[in-house]
Amino acid sequence: MAVSLYHLVVDTHDLPSLARFWRQVLDWRVLFEAEDEIVIGADEHAMPGMCFLPVPEKKTVKNRLHIDLAPDDQAAEVERIIGLGARRVDVGQSEDATWVVLADPEGNEFCVLRPKKSLID
Repeated sequence: MAVSLYHLVVDTHDLPSLARFWRQVLDWRVLFEAEDEIVIGADEHAMPGMCFLPVPEKKTVKNRLHIDLAPDDQAAEVERIIGLGARRVDVGQSEDATWVVLADPEGNEFCVLRPKKSLID
């Protein structure tokens, strides 16, 4: 039986704001929007997408799972994403790390990697 990654589901305190942030970061579009759910993606047939669901509590600890982004130009992308509302965070990465750790507006950590050519690069 085959299985595919369908959605990354993100709990959020501010549903429209966080979905908008990630839509802008990924240059995706809103595919579905309701009071209790927003789905974004490159296209309705391009999986995976991201699904945002409201929760009453705010994030309190480091993520156990995070997103890695692989841009063409790491420095330019970091500055663009910071301009959208992200901030740099220290999760214990070394000074010579080849990635930059950021947090989205609700504090969810993610990494902006150096350019990649494959999943094992």
